[in-house]
Amino acid sequence: MIGYTTLGTNDLEKAASFYDALFADLGLKKITPNDRLVLWSSKAGAAMLGVIKPFDGQPASAGNGTMVALMVDDAETVAKLHAKALALGGSDEGEVGPRGGGGMTFGYVRDLDGNKLAFYATK
Repeated sequence: MIGYTTLGTNDLEKAASFYDALFADLGLKKITPNDRLVLWSSKAGAAMLGVIKPFDGQPASAGNGTMVALMVDDAETVAKLHAKALALGGSDEGEVGPRGGGGMTFGYVRDLDGNKLAFYATK
């Protein structure tokens, strides 16, 4: 089970503002912010997603083939998050729609640092 996932950033303040706004409607709370790292989670002990300045001091870069998928309650929330990410300056990486069969809905974006996110719902 995943405890946390971090995405590299070269501008922690800008990245934190992007994710604060993106996650506001999901009820995710910012936890343990410091000068290198900001994490968000729904509650203590739950999985966390964060943005981080690389420990080695080298520039952050998005990994080709790397993606974080965030499961949400329904297709409407997928569409809202996709649109919100684009409004916040993210880029479209795949419009919202059914994929994978079984009534699943996905939408794909890249954040301000080029990290790929998928929003999806199973109903």
